[in-house]
Amino acid sequence: MSTIDRPIDVVHAPTPVKHSAAPQAAFSPRLATGLIGMLLASLLAILNEQVTAIAMTDVQGALSIGHDEGTWLTTLFEAANVATMVFAPWFGITFTLKRFTIGATLATMGFGLLCPFAPNLASLYGLRVLQGIAGGCLPPMLIIVALRYLPPKIKLYGLAGYALTATFGPALGTPLAALWTEYVSWKMAFWQIVPLGALACVAIQQGLPADAPKLERLRAFNWTGFLTGGPAIAMLVTGLLQGERLDWFESDFIRAMFLGGGALIAVFLANEWFHPMPFFKLQLLSRRNFAHGLTTLAGAVILLVGVAAIPGQHLARIHAYRPLQSAPLSLLVAVPLLVALPLTAALLNTKRVDSRWVMATGLSLMIATCVMGSYMTSEWIRDNFYWLQSLQIAAQPMVILAILMGVTTGLPPTEGPFASAMFNSLKTFSAAVATALIEGLGTARERFHSNVLVDQLGNRALIADQRVDTAGALAGLAHRVHEQALVLMSADLYRVMGCIAIALLLLVPVLPVRIYPPWSTTPPSSH
Repeated sequence: MSTIDRPIDVVHAPTPVKHSAAPQAAFSPRLATGLIGMLLASLLAILNEQVTAIAMTDVQGALSIGHDEGTWLTTLFEAANVATMVFAPWFGITFTLKRFTIGATLATMGFGLLCPFAPNLASLYGLRVLQGIAGGCLPPMLIIVALRYLPPKIKLYGLAGYALTATFGPALGTPLAALWTEYVSWKMAFWQIVPLGALACVAIQQGLPADAPKLERLRAFNWTGFLTGGPAIAMLVTGLLQGERLDWFESDFIRAMFLGGGALIAVFLANEWFHPMPFFKLQLLSRRNFAHGLTTLAGAVILLVGVAAIPGQHLARIHAYRPLQSAPLSLLVAVPLLVALPLTAALLNTKRVDSRWVMATGLSLMIATCVMGSYMTSEWIRDNFYWLQSLQIAAQPMVILAILMGVTTGLPPTEGPFASAMFNSLKTFSAAVATALIEGLGTARERFHSNVLVDQLGNRALIADQRVDTAGALAGLAHRVHEQALVLMSADLYRVMGCIAIALLLLVPVLPVRIYPPWSTTPPSSH
């Protein structure tokens, strides 16, 4: 019998446990409105991050900012964004989810409104850092309210809403960036969040219960964790995102970022283990499904980012596509996800369905995507990627929702903030790792293939045999070599993504244990 079917690994959904927290509000249309508001706030944060990053070339041109300076606009935002996710759940519980989320949403909107009017580059850097801090507060709140307020029967559908922000949101980034930069104004990359944010604030204000703040928690504030964890993660993210531009460990700055960040993160994790009021509850990692969920999450995010980035990168560098021309590829994934996510949630909400098999199926589709992509050629245009992208419609919900189900099943609402902090921080940090991997490995493989191709041309004396030794002929030859190196690089990146998916697939029959839907209190019949 396969280890994936071992009956000894069955884990029952726990019976409700009484906690000292305030009684849970009864689920009603009003509460549903508040939850939708939280979903919109989380989606707002993701869209703000994705659209501004994709539209950054147009922003740089409009503000007369050089490429190197422009990279810091994204780096500073991401570093602040990831670092904030570690602490946001703690502050959300302390100041109440309702007030904290509305305040963070208003701040994200306000800083976005001001960005196009920044008087100089330093002011723009400051606004991006502040917007990164405000935006990083929003996604963690969604998991907390889903665990606290959703009845067991529909809890997986609430998690599907969170998965929407992790899959639908990023996929919608390219089409929106193309819409604003091509047809409206580059300023809309910053201002697009205002209508969505206003709607989210109204829904949250009207729908979520008004809890009492727990300001007494401030007396036991985890200062050591705060002063080590935030700088540690910010330094590591900065090193990852600036590493390729500064030639990685050849740069004193990059070495300082990684060594300093690594030392601080070690102190942070040691402190979290022993602190009575931590930001990360590392003891949760003793639960096999929680540990497997976080491990798989890191790999899955790298997969999602890589599989989404490779086609766009290929089309831009080989065929000079702009976001407008690449947008149909993203829309092909984004729009069907609105149906695929609730359908996958309904599947996982069935007692007889093993979430491990669902995850394995999703990873297998990821592997199939990478295998097919590894056979790409320079002739591939947008149409050639449609079949590959269409597999993601089923693969992404299967993987992400199965991970969420494994991480959250059995967690009481009181542990929701810890799970949310760890889950969201790792998710966003893994996206930075994926970006660094694609850029660093891509550059290394492009150089390798360029050298090999040039050596082959020299060995075959093709250049010497050219009767028309003109600058134009040599330029054309150099262009073909560069183009082929880029194609081989993209194929290699697909192979690397495929290896990551295979490694995650091999973990499925080994590490996680069988779990059942949140509403289930008894396992199905053994037959």
